[in-house]
Amino acid sequence: MALIPAGAALLLSACSTGGAVQIGGASNLSIVQADALPVPTATDYGASPRAFIVGPYDMLSINVFGNEELDQEEIQVDAGGRITFPLIGTVEVAGKTPGEVARTMEAMLKGRYLRNPQVTVNLKETSSQVVAISGEIKKPGIYPIVGDMTLLKAIARAEGWTEFSKKREVLVFRKVGGQQYAALYDVKAIERGQYADPELYPNDTVVVGDSQARRNMKDIFTVVPPIVGPLIFLLGNN
Repeated sequence: MALIPAGAALLLSACSTGGAVQIGGASNLSIVQADALPVPTATDYGASPRAFIVGPYDMLSINVFGNEELDQEEIQVDAGGRITFPLIGTVEVAGKTPGEVARTMEAMLKGRYLRNPQVTVNLKETSSQVVAISGEIKKPGIYPIVGDMTLLKAIARAEGWTEFSKKREVLVFRKVGGQQYAALYDVKAIERGQYADPELYPNDTVVVGDSQARRNMKDIFTVVPPIVGPLIFLLGNN
């Protein structure tokens, strides 16, 4: 369990029912009693949240063992989540893992075209599984998730801090189950090993230091002292 500073602990203790606690004058901002953002579920992605899921405009490489003439080093998924492959034509691939795409293609090839096809599908480039990184960072932008990505890895991918970066004020926004959440991290504390480097998931947004998103959540920074553990917020509707 991450440590929570005294000021935040007082806010949390004000909630005797185990629900959320309203902060300051913000009617749509409340602390959630948790030490991490909720993990996206199958409903949020249509499949396992940590699997590599094929989406529109992703680039695949496909190998059919023993049939090099069918191999495709680069084949792009179209806007409708389909690819066109020799012999079998259109294949629906969106929402499936590369392994599931391979099994689908084997079933389509088997018997009529090949006796015992062995297909390997790899996700070469992804346009559908990304995180957005903005604020006081050297190279803000949209970055693909291939493999596990943590907050520190994402910051490194964006080429690191600027001279104005506020390492103690890094926000991660995430939507789970139709609810919008935000987490406030002190990255200096993460770098010192005071708590774990949090994992990021597709569609997360990272905001470093001063920005419009930070100003929109000004109530956080007026009531919470420097933190040595993440604070999780639920963003409601005004």
